[in-house]
Amino acid sequence: QVQLVESGGGLVQPGGSLRISCTFSASVIRFYAMAWHRQAPGKQRDLVASITSGGSTNYADSVKGRFTISRDSAKNTVYLQMNSLKPEDTAVYYCYTNYYGNNYWGQGTQVTVSS
Repeated sequence: QVQLVESGGGLVQPGGSLRISCTFSASVIRFYAMAWHRQAPGKQRDLVASITSGGSTNYADSVKGRFTISRDSAKNTVYLQMNSLKPEDTAVYYCYTNYYGNNYWGQGTQVTVSS
């Protein structure tokens, strides 16, 4: 059973920074791509960033140059470093992976950008 657990969300002022983490239960996941999605109230869940097992990354246009996804295989953890945060980044952020054709999501962590 694969479990993804996010942490590190919170309230931050516009222009501030925050790092959220996703720890996964099965070490085999380090061989699979991971991604962060987010969902704002009343909106669909959208891809924010993804990272392959080899470290190749991809970002939504709205976060390019501000967010950085990374992974530490030794710690079974994926990170999302968020800089220059804007109010429109406010959302619940979800960790995601697809393992053997099954989608796995974390429970989500709330990120609120507000003064």
